[in-house]
Amino acid sequence: MARPRARRRSPAPALSAGNRELTLRLAAFERHLARAARTRAGGPGRLGQALRYAVLSPGKRLRPLLVLTTCEAVGGEWRRALPAAAAVECVHAFSLTHDDLPAMDDDDYRRGRLTTHKKFGEALGILSGDALLAFAFEELTRLADEDVPPARVVDAVRRLGRAAGADELVGGQALDIAAEGRRVRAAGVRAIHVRKTGALMGASLAIGALAGDADARTADRLHEAGVLLGFAFQIHDDLLNASSSLRALGKRVGTDAARGKATYPAAVGEKRARAEAGRLMRAVERAIARTCERPRLLLALIEATSRRER
Repeated sequence: MARPRARRRSPAPALSAGNRELTLRLAAFERHLARAARTRAGGPGRLGQALRYAVLSPGKRLRPLLVLTTCEAVGGEWRRALPAAAAVECVHAFSLTHDDLPAMDDDDYRRGRLTTHKKFGEALGILSGDALLAFAFEELTRLADEDVPPARVVDAVRRLGRAAGADELVGGQALDIAAEGRRVRAAGVRAIHVRKTGALMGASLAIGALAGDADARTADRLHEAGVLLGFAFQIHDDLLNASSSLRALGKRVGTDAARGKATYPAAVGEKRARAEAGRLMRAVERAIARTCERPRLLLALIEATSRRER
């Protein structure tokens, strides 16, 4: 049976919609990312095209916005964190590109258009993801060009490397694959979600804090809040996958159930899953309000995240 084709459509309203300050930061980020991808992320033949297709496709840009607003929340200048914001988005794009591959989630659509491997072939889907992961660290070192001290740049590289690696994001992908078709309890789903989604969000907050001159203890606290945010975000994703539509979500829905994926609603029920996501979001907001001296815009972003429909 043929899979449904996604209609060509404009991106869903951004997380920054209705907030002028977030919209300004998002626009600056998009310009920075496009310039970085077009001038510094090449490759022979169609590799560069595939890489740019993957990373510049329209998305929520939550993780880079978390970097920028956290930098500001701890008292820093948000523009200073633009290289770090681009780096975390490249890691995120790498993970999505590989997630969509036939050997993993086997998805045809992402963000309302063909996935990278469906557009450029499986080999370039793999290689563009590899290249994005490498480019992320090249871009992250450009924090030094923004006068971030070398020790902080090294700490940022370490944190992003751990978040993207075998103990965290990639480990979460492995656990996710291993859990397919099995009945997984809530603790097992949490182990997947905090690695696959929470780790990179935790790193986004911590690296933003480092770019904003926060001390290591503050960065650690914000990392913990980001992990909880990622868990709540992924529970919300699980709920959307079960109840949204291809047109609204920008990718096929019902795929989690069809593939026997480990999801939080499947483990605890929809009602409890919604309640847990709300509880986690409130815990994140309290942690940020306690830790940051200027949390207003970061909290506005988190509130928008909890209301999203895709």
